[in-house]
Amino acid sequence: MVTDARGPVPRFPDGFLWGVSTSAHQIEGAVGLREPSVWDVFTAEPGRVKDGSTAAVACDHYHRWPEDVALLADLGVDAYRFSVSWPRVESPGGLDFYDRLVDALCAVGVRPVPTLFHWDLPASLDWLERDTAYRFADHAARVAERLGDRVGQWITLNEPAEHTLLGHALGIHAPGKRLLFDALPAAHHQLLGHGLAVRALRAAGATSVGIANSHAPTWPASADPADQEAAAFYDLLLNRLFAEPVILGQYPDGMGELMPGDTEADARIIGEPVDWYGINYYAPTRVGAPEGTDTEFGGVTVPAELPFSLKEIEGYPVTDFGWPVVPEGLTELLTGFRDRYGDRLPPVVITENGCSYEGLDDQERITYLDAHVRALHGALTAGVDVRGYFVWSLLDNFEWAEGYARRFGLVHVDFATRGRTPKASYRWYRALLRNLKN
Repeated sequence: MVTDARGPVPRFPDGFLWGVSTSAHQIEGAVGLREPSVWDVFTAEPGRVKDGSTAAVACDHYHRWPEDVALLADLGVDAYRFSVSWPRVESPGGLDFYDRLVDALCAVGVRPVPTLFHWDLPASLDWLERDTAYRFADHAARVAERLGDRVGQWITLNEPAEHTLLGHALGIHAPGKRLLFDALPAAHHQLLGHGLAVRALRAAGATSVGIANSHAPTWPASADPADQEAAAFYDLLLNRLFAEPVILGQYPDGMGELMPGDTEADARIIGEPVDWYGINYYAPTRVGAPEGTDTEFGGVTVPAELPFSLKEIEGYPVTDFGWPVVPEGLTELLTGFRDRYGDRLPPVVITENGCSYEGLDDQERITYLDAHVRALHGALTAGVDVRGYFVWSLLDNFEWAEGYARRFGLVHVDFATRGRTPKASYRWYRALLRNLKN
């Protein structure tokens, strides 16, 4: 066991996958070299992004990718999770960019782990329409045909829950629709697209396919039955609704009756077996009974019409985003999934975990990541089959409706010059990986 300033570093199993993540729209830029996405339309509307910015240039990764691959090689990660921009694939020569990127990653010994959809839907499509699921399967097949000889591990969707809730129910992300529960078809069609994409990837020879769903423990605000009921519903809506169709092949508690189409037949497609299950974890959620008025939480307006309210979690430090830092929540989440789903739960990969802090000497980020790595080891010790961990994110980037105000990167990006500067957390993660592999 290796020791650092925070105490003994726990050992992880041989073959455990250590990585870092990004997404195309948040880092690539080069907006004129791809088709428009729903995010281009959204950010062009005044008031949609807090600082009025867009991702037209972002980190300029499209032109600076060799520099970023060198950072990955120096960091010493096993794998790099990135997303393949669907609008770029639709453009002439769009796949050439990912061809070069995958070749470069393989050349430095970093496993490419592409995500096929990370929220940047082509502007001509709509997840409320069933046909989009089939168009997504075509996209998956096209990318796999081009990259599948070098890519061994695939992710279909990133966070369909957030894309549904924030983009279609509350309207604070692209495409900016405020449909509340009428947004459920967007959830169903994304999950259907996932299942169809799994089939397309299998047909192309893929043997390691997963999904990246966001999950968090749901903490009732009190022992009051109304708070308990509201928390159970929130857990159903944000956790079980997106996990159980994939893991169990069925919607929970009658939710299938609210979905469009032949949900029994669709469930068989959605439930196509995955090889592993990706979880993005940031913090628990504290939930109480509805208050009868709109409430503000974490910069999000929770409408009075929803049958729950969101509460602050007190007694914990918070990130610059105002999110509570609760490492033990990761252990709780993973052991809870193991207890809930038993041997139906595939091996788990933490596909995102990270935090927003300012500064190059980001000791708070180091403390956060160190504690979450230890919490992850606690879940392993408790018997959860966890196979990998990806930090969010390699680079400071365009943080969706927050613009450039939130910095999640191990590497600082000067958005005036696009210059990269590794932070203290980058050096810490590099040292951790070297220690773990010795």
